[in-house]
Amino acid sequence: MNVIISILMTAAVLCSMWGLVLLTRTALKLQAEFIPVFVCSAIGCWVYFCGLAGYLFEGSAALLIAGLVLFLLYVIPVIRQRGYGRFRPSLFQTVFAVGSLLFFHLLAADKLIHYDNFSHWAIVVKQMLITDAFPDAGSSLIDFKNYPLGTSSFIYFICRFVGNAQEIMVTAQGILIFSCFYAVFGIVREKRRFLLYAFLAAGCSVLSVFNITIRISNLLVDFLLPIYTLVLFTMAYWYRGEIRKACIAVVPVAGFLMIIKNTGIIFAGIGLIYLVYVWLSHRGKDFWKNGAAVLLSIAGASMTYVLWTLHMAWGFQGVENKFEISGESAGSLSVGKSGEEINQIISLFIRSVFDLSSRPAMGVVGFHAAAVLASVLAAVLMKKRWKLWKALIALDVVLAGYYLGILGLYIFSMPLDEALRLAGFERYASSIVILFAGGLVLCAAVDIENSFYYRGDVMPAYRAFKSVQSKDRYQKGIIVFAALAVSLLMSEYNGMKSIQRNYENTLPYKVYEVTGDRWPYGGKVDESRYLLYASDTDGQVTDYYLQYIAKYLLYADHVDGICAFYQDNMENLLSGYDRLVVVESDRQAKYLLKKHFDVSGEEGIYQVVHSEGGVSLVMGQ
Repeated sequence: MNVIISILMTAAVLCSMWGLVLLTRTALKLQAEFIPVFVCSAIGCWVYFCGLAGYLFEGSAALLIAGLVLFLLYVIPVIRQRGYGRFRPSLFQTVFAVGSLLFFHLLAADKLIHYDNFSHWAIVVKQMLITDAFPDAGSSLIDFKNYPLGTSSFIYFICRFVGNAQEIMVTAQGILIFSCFYAVFGIVREKRRFLLYAFLAAGCSVLSVFNITIRISNLLVDFLLPIYTLVLFTMAYWYRGEIRKACIAVVPVAGFLMIIKNTGIIFAGIGLIYLVYVWLSHRGKDFWKNGAAVLLSIAGASMTYVLWTLHMAWGFQGVENKFEISGESAGSLSVGKSGEEINQIISLFIRSVFDLSSRPAMGVVGFHAAAVLASVLAAVLMKKRWKLWKALIALDVVLAGYYLGILGLYIFSMPLDEALRLAGFERYASSIVILFAGGLVLCAAVDIENSFYYRGDVMPAYRAFKSVQSKDRYQKGIIVFAALAVSLLMSEYNGMKSIQRNYENTLPYKVYEVTGDRWPYGGKVDESRYLLYASDTDGQVTDYYLQYIAKYLLYADHVDGICAFYQDNMENLLSGYDRLVVVESDRQAKYLLKKHFDVSGEEGIYQVVHSEGGVSLVMGQ
């Protein structure tokens, strides 16, 4: 019965989203490739606003019902008129759908592994699903309360009706990622030029190389930030002749981007600056009206960030937040760091940025070389003046500004121990390199499209090439780029599959096997005091990885970890806890637990029984 209900609810959510897609297509007449990301972003923003207003579930349910009504209103007449035969997907749409389904097949069987899933992203979604409310200042399970709830809101909408499994959370975020990739292909004007699709597919596949540290099989948002910005670039360019339509298209996308992460405001700002540039570059009789529309769209998109800022100011007074820069710290270089420590941070930062053995540095150098070489070859061989070099300069400015911003984060905001080891540097750097590379790929695709001798959309297929030789080069180009895209995507696919096969060797799996995944009715946090025992392999106890996993799975806020027992302190240690959870046992632990408490010491949960004579352990919860 549960399976049938789950299938029905999944169908309801998909139909509801499709109803919203049909409304967007009919009412706004947006480019087909832009509609999925527009709708997903609008859903995320709507749920986010409802959450801020205190109506998270009610607003989500209303949206689901509205989407279903729209779906029926659009679909019933089509069925009656037997007009469904008019839907004929293009070759690109078919290939994209098949490729996406392969990855969704993997995502639908994925589990959370990465540290940050348990320290923030997943635990926030779990609390929202249990309580049907945003976390507040008293949410003891949430350590980093200032992280915006954009993606969490969208994932909540999907999981609230489909199910709360980790696989569904990951699949929901996958919908956002693939809707962005689909939107990027909207930059192609000549729909019959499959070379352009093959080139973009290869370029988008290369971006996955810089996301390999986290991949897409988790809830981290560092990959979403740059690809959402690429969507803003694509929309602004496509509607460069219809600025007001561009303004409509970017509002939910930019608004959602601003609440994906704290740094989302930076990435959204980059995309919106490009929108302003497009407006200034295309002067016409409605120049000032278009300018007003641009300003209104920026103001509308910024409402999500403004409301989050007010939400934090009013609801979280006195709460210490991660990476929060105060006025005092911004005006002083000390910030708890000495001049020598700041010099150490700057020195390490410079070495890391220019370390050619690192993936981000290799990407920057490689794409610089590719852009320069492509521009020279286009000028020499084809006598074409590509605009790629202009994009390279603009993106270099963005790259430099972003790196300076990261450096400021380490100096002014990040705790000293994290700053001295540049915690998270590779992820932060990979995000901007993905934007840098993706921007060049988009510009190169436009340059290639403008280099064709004939416009393919106005010429018959047999006359769309200057010569037989140019057609031969065109066909070989398709083969090369398609082969590159398939190779890189298969590498990503196999990497994700390898992670899945190795899941039983991971710490989250070991903890789950002992504790299970608890979803308490009514949202009450488990107030029991837990002590977890495991080895400190790769620092999994000392860096709090074990504890965060246990917090998520147990839905408990008082969780400590230990990697060794000391004979003289056994009873005193356990007297401060209600449960002992042995995640990874060893001979020493078994010996001491058997000696002092007459229990086996095998993996499991032991109840700590307090009495006047001391403490004892009983196997079981």
